[in-house]
Amino acid sequence: MVEREHYRDTIFALSSGSGVAGVAVIRLSGPSVRDGLKAMTGNVPAPRVAAYRSIWGADRTRLDRGLVLFFPAPHSFTGEDCGELHIHGGRAVVEAVLQSLSELDGYRSAEPGEFTRRAFENGKMDLTAVEGLADLIAAETEMQRRMALQQSSGALSGLYESWRAELVRARALIEADFDFTDEDDVPGSVADSIWQPLAALAVQIEQHLEAARAGEIIRDGYRVVILGAPNAGKSSLLNALARRDIAIVSDEKGTTRDVLEVHLDIGGYPVILFDTAGLRAKAGAVESEGIRRALKTAGNADLILYLEDLNDPGDPVSLPEGKAPVLRIGTKADLDGKRSRGSHDISISVKQEEGLADLIRVLEQRVQSAAGSAVSSLPNRQRHREYLTACLSALRMALENDSEPLELRAELLRQAGDALGRLTGRIGVEDLLDLIFGEFCIGK
Repeated sequence: MVEREHYRDTIFALSSGSGVAGVAVIRLSGPSVRDGLKAMTGNVPAPRVAAYRSIWGADRTRLDRGLVLFFPAPHSFTGEDCGELHIHGGRAVVEAVLQSLSELDGYRSAEPGEFTRRAFENGKMDLTAVEGLADLIAAETEMQRRMALQQSSGALSGLYESWRAELVRARALIEADFDFTDEDDVPGSVADSIWQPLAALAVQIEQHLEAARAGEIIRDGYRVVILGAPNAGKSSLLNALARRDIAIVSDEKGTTRDVLEVHLDIGGYPVILFDTAGLRAKAGAVESEGIRRALKTAGNADLILYLEDLNDPGDPVSLPEGKAPVLRIGTKADLDGKRSRGSHDISISVKQEEGLADLIRVLEQRVQSAAGSAVSSLPNRQRHREYLTACLSALRMALENDSEPLELRAELLRQAGDALGRLTGRIGVEDLLDLIFGEFCIGK
């Protein structure tokens, strides 16, 4: 955990990633940035204006020449004085500059996520924006990028803060009722006017919560599990969709014992494809464990692809009960199948690449339907779901218990607002900070 007194230090880190590159960017943040820039480059550049300077070591050896930028507080990423050194990206150059920075008084290497944590501590972004920034760095598909960019720009925090402001206003009107209850010129109860807007707010939050699964799919991936009898073509299909050899393909039954997974980008959406052990009644101890894991994985699926060899359907098996829809796939369609293709949703031949385009198109339609196209303000973490549920529960209780004293209903509104405050990081989230900022790399 970053101790509070650590914020007196000036931190530095390579922010452009390790490895040889044309340009490397080293970031600085803290109270001694001006002194460090003077010591290593001669003087402090004008704010937000790039200056081309020589960069010197402590023994006045010239280390490199590059661009130097200065961002004075509070108009910087962290809210503190910040600086950047844009130098040549060779390992020796980068190491020499980092070593020289470490020798300056009050300077130390940044911890993972510390630049962003300082931005949070200084009110430059709230916790949902921080999470969005972490997701933006980790984004692998177009929809992940879009959602993370919206969230890091404050789409979620703006929504949640507006809801919290509405709850605070409602409580203020209740307090006004208490203060002016004896005044003759106050027409009726001021607090009576709050309940209808709060009922509409509860509907908004409920609808927002219903979209949580869509947000989680975009962030974490749409889970597609391949099931079927041994030698139904499960591993061949996994390799074909991944376009590389991941699973062992063999005529020998039971070669897949554990669950294999591959991450795909289908239509800009993240899809996680799982290959599983073949399902059959007569199996040894190890293969039975593989079947157990296959069924457990299928229980958490968003979609099940159930494969049947058109030439050898095998023994019938019971699919796991769950919410996941099942797409029946007939395989090895290049052979003379004994089973009618009409009994399957799609017939494919991995060997001849027959039907694969149709399958990919269906997968894209399924994930689009599950995730939707609106990504600007979707809750996408379990933490979001928990606090939104707590907020909605307290708000519903305040609305429904209209026979209770007004003080108790006001307390429920406070609890609802506090849940939103914890969601954005405005209230009591110290126990979460190390976990959240640990997702970042050093230099961010």
